[in-house]
Amino acid sequence: MARQSATHLTTVTIALLVFATVALAHHSVSMYDMEHPTTLKGTVERVEWTNPHGYIYLEVKDDKGQTVEWAVEINSPNFLKHNGWTSTIVKPGDVITATGGAAKSGAKTMRCTTVVLPDGTVLRS
Repeated sequence: MARQSATHLTTVTIALLVFATVALAHHSVSMYDMEHPTTLKGTVERVEWTNPHGYIYLEVKDDKGQTVEWAVEINSPNFLKHNGWTSTIVKPGDVITATGGAAKSGAKTMRCTTVVLPDGTVLRS
């Protein structure tokens, strides 16, 4: 009986460690350069208010004047609601400023830390 309990405890411990590792890896920001923030100003193309993370797609002018779409990753709707966001606070056509860590790979994506709305309101992401 004691051997069976020890085996069960070992199995449960291993399962918890595996799930914890997966959860931590999912929430990692290691692919983004959070040490050197990037600021983008652009026009909102669309917003995805989804779990586990939302996205704001911004049309941004690059240094050559070309329009480039950036995928700006924001937190979960639950987190955002606690920081003053609503599902309609950022709308297509709005000109906003987003600051966060750009992808280290050079992809046009960033992990957002703050958004400045057209009226100057600053929201934490």
